[in-house]
Amino acid sequence: MPFMKGPSPIRRTIKYLEAGRLIFKDQLKIFTVNYNVIGSNHAGTKDFVFWHLPQIQYKNPSVQVLTLKNLTPTPFIRCFYETGHQMLIDVDNRSKEEIYEHLINVVGKTGKVLEAEIIAKEKKDNPANFGVLCDRHCICEIPGQVPCSGTCLLPKSWRGKYKFNKAEY
Repeated sequence: MPFMKGPSPIRRTIKYLEAGRLIFKDQLKIFTVNYNVIGSNHAGTKDFVFWHLPQIQYKNPSVQVLTLKNLTPTPFIRCFYETGHQMLIDVDNRSKEEIYEHLINVVGKTGKVLEAEIIAKEKKDNPANFGVLCDRHCICEIPGQVPCSGTCLLPKSWRGKYKFNKAEY
């Protein structure tokens, strides 16, 4: 099977795609990478596109990602924002790791923002949720539910212990 040969199969796994650390800021709408296929100063950019671009596309579904090959003498990355501004990033003679770390620092969301988004995503305003961080502490607070066994005992006929082991009572 040609699908499972070479270095590409690892890039097609969900575990690999979710391992990406670069999540763009909300204002970024278009991300373009310009490089040549031939040339030693383009090697890092070519490796970056091969290894990290699938992760970037997976983590940022609302951002348009383009690769423009063989159109420029020096490799660069251009970011277009929704306000109309552009950012040029020079990636000439850089390795794929240097490019990736630089993009995380420049156009990526900070760790604090990512943590705040995770917390906001976890808290759901669904009335069916109950627990420590929800509106209701226990399901017994919802009308029509069985009362809490800590406040009043259930009838013996409702308990499995009584129903299945009648000889012990």
